[in-house]
Amino acid sequence: MATTSNEIQIGAQGRLVVPAALRRELGLQPGERLLARVKDGALILEPRQVVERRLRNRFRQVDPRVNLADALIEERRAEAMREAARGSGAT
Repeated sequence: MATTSNEIQIGAQGRLVVPAALRRELGLQPGERLLARVKDGALILEPRQVVERRLRNRFRQVDPRVNLADALIEERRAEAMREAARGSGAT
C-alpha cells in the first residue's frame, strides 16, 4: 500500500476529521472505530479490525485449550517459591 499523508488540524474539543482520501484508501465508513496509540512520539490510528487481525496472527500458535492466565499464575507461583527458597538460606 502506498503511503498517503495529509495535514489534519485538531479542532475544538480535540476532534480530528480524517480526510476523504484517507477514508477511501482505508475503506473507512461512518461510525467505524479506530484504535489510537502513541509510538515513538507519533499518534497512530488503526482500524479496529486491523489490530484484531494482527493480534490473532500473533497468538495463532497458542493452543486454544491452554488458559494463559492460569499458566502465568502457575509460573509466578513457581518463581515465588524459588525466591523464598533462596531467601531462607537454601543457596
